[in-house]
Amino acid sequence: MATAVETLEKLERRITINVQVADVQAEVEKRLKVRARTAKAPGFRPGKVPMKMVAQQYGYQIENEVLNDKVGRAFSEATGENNLRVAGFPKIEPKTEGAAEGTIAFDAIFEVYPEVKIGDLAQAEVEKVTTDVSEGEIDKTIDILRKQRVHYHVKGEQSAHGDGGSDLTAKNGDRVTIDFVGTIDGVEFQGGKADDYAFVLGEGRMLAEFENGTLGLKVGESRTFPLSFPADYHGADVAGKTAEFKVTLKQIEWAHMPEVDTEFAKSLGVPDGDLGKMREDIKSNLQREVGNRIKARVKDSVMDALIKNSELDVPKALVDQEVDRLMDQTRQDMVQRGMKINNDMPFPRELFSEQAERRVRLGLILADIVKTNELQAKPEQVAAQVEEFAQSYEDPQQVIKYYFSDRNRLAEIEALVLEENVVNYVLGKAKVTEKPVAFDELMGNNAQG
Repeated sequence: MATAVETLEKLERRITINVQVADVQAEVEKRLKVRARTAKAPGFRPGKVPMKMVAQQYGYQIENEVLNDKVGRAFSEATGENNLRVAGFPKIEPKTEGAAEGTIAFDAIFEVYPEVKIGDLAQAEVEKVTTDVSEGEIDKTIDILRKQRVHYHVKGEQSAHGDGGSDLTAKNGDRVTIDFVGTIDGVEFQGGKADDYAFVLGEGRMLAEFENGTLGLKVGESRTFPLSFPADYHGADVAGKTAEFKVTLKQIEWAHMPEVDTEFAKSLGVPDGDLGKMREDIKSNLQREVGNRIKARVKDSVMDALIKNSELDVPKALVDQEVDRLMDQTRQDMVQRGMKINNDMPFPRELFSEQAERRVRLGLILADIVKTNELQAKPEQVAAQVEEFAQSYEDPQQVIKYYFSDRNRLAEIEALVLEENVVNYVLGKAKVTEKPVAFDELMGNNAQG
């Protein structure tokens, strides 16, 4: 039997649970008899161990199990009777005072889900970006695709694409192979020496001073030059120090990018090599990516507007659970990147608290909007989303089968559709302002190489 619900803080509640000692003892005896049927002990056949020995061996464990079961059942009944939605897990502690004779009392302290108050969405402001895919963007993308298919020929040697010209010095864009050795105060340092090391000049893979020390050399030539490591250089032993490097150039290869011709188009998946079809395919892919980026930006704007226009208290228990989930996800990501970490490796919880609080807050807001306005993902919407995803793959039917064969994968799609339903609902009510954004800005200036 549970006492009245006490309010401790905004969302924190307490219920006192009383369990009859006689009921506990009866259940313990019942379970001990069941355990005795298979209990083993030296000198006794299975099932023939004296009950006293069974109680000594298993009594404490079984009593805890019975108490946990009865307290859990009583807690569930009490919260159900009081129409309480419990957020997270309760903290249950023995009550040392006030228990009636013949009972064991426990205090269950827990949080409840908050009331979500969503303001007038007609006053919410949402920014919707727009971007055009021009012929210039298609040309830039073709250049990127050409660079991705670059191959190299030794400078000065005749090949199917020429000899690279008469200038036999190392220039930006060339791939050079070098031997180098670095010293600090005349002493070689770890990581400062290599033979047959190849890199492309101008890509920024090496420090600028190192690349400048290599530019202009011919095969067989050497050059010695000073190099100052930045104070924040990843190698702590040399950070902030000045080294002297000697570089010997062993080979120069010039870059040949494929021509934009029929063969190039075929390499991009255009069977007949039609250049017009190739450009249309590229444009279609760019528009699809632009559409995805715009949807993501609009979704972020909508979510920000919902947070700004909503009032609710966030359960600490749910935030703690989300912090744990984010920490575990971070560990898994690190392992997938090849990093060796301990599964119990601690992270400062405050690193994740802000993100966790935002996620929980948004989750509660979205759940309220979906329930109130019946915005659940419909089967036909889920199917349409899967088909849309599948169109960017060579075998769409395999992708569709991949999603529909696994309930967890399909749940991910349902979550996306649900979010899109909320976004469209808010866009239909909020003050939406369109903002033209340059293609490069939308794509993060990274897609252009």
